[in-house]
Amino acid sequence: MIRMILLLILSACIPIMGCTKASDRSKGVYMLLDTSGTYAVELKKAQGIINYLLGTLQPGDTLAVGRIDTGSFSEKDIIAKVQFDARPSVANNQKRSFQKKMDEFVTGASGSNYTDISGGILQAIEYLNESGAGQKYILIFSDLQQELAQGHVRDLPFQLGQYNVIALNVTKLRNDIRDPKQYMERVEDWRGKVVQGGGKWRVINDLERLDNIFANRM
Repeated sequence: MIRMILLLILSACIPIMGCTKASDRSKGVYMLLDTSGTYAVELKKAQGIINYLLGTLQPGDTLAVGRIDTGSFSEKDIIAKVQFDARPSVANNQKRSFQKKMDEFVTGASGSNYTDISGGILQAIEYLNESGAGQKYILIFSDLQQELAQGHVRDLPFQLGQYNVIALNVTKLRNDIRDPKQYMERVEDWRGKVVQGGGKWRVINDLERLDNIFANRM
C-alpha cells in the first residue's frame, strides 16, 4: 500500500516538474527602439533584428517592442506584443502580423524631442515580469544618450535580477568622435545601473552576430 501511494505521488509530481522546466526555458524579449531625432534614421536596422527574433523565438516565448520617446514609462509606447502559440499555423500568422505592425511603424516613425531610456526599461521590466517568462531579455536599440524632459524623474534603481540587458547598435555621436571618453563613459554608466540592479549587461554593435543575443552568459 505504501509503495502504491509513493508511485501515485511521483506520477503526480512529474507533470508539474515538466511544466516548471518548460516555463524556465521560455524566453521573454522586450526590445526598446530609440526614436529621438538623432537616432530615428537607424530604425531600418532594427527591422533586421526584429526579423531575427521572429525567426528564432519558439512557441510559448514572448516578444514585445516599445519605443523610447519623451515619456517611455507607458503601455501606449508598446508598438507590438505577442506570445507565440504552440500551433505552427497560428504562430506563423502571429509573426506576419507582428512584422507588418513593425514595418508600418518604421515607415511612419517621427523623431521625438527627448529620450527617456530609463522609463522604457521600467516599462519593459513591468511587462516581462507579468509575462511569466523564465529567461528575460531587454534589448536597447539606442545610442544610449538619455535626455529627459523637464519634470520627468527617473532616479529610482532598476530591479533586474535574472535579466539580460543588451545594448544594440550603440552609435557614436559627433562629440564622441572628438572625445571617445564620452562614449565609453556613457556605456559604462548604463552598465553600472544594470549591474547594480542585479542584471547582466552586454553590448552588441556587430549586427551580423545577432546569435550572441541568446548566448548563455548567465
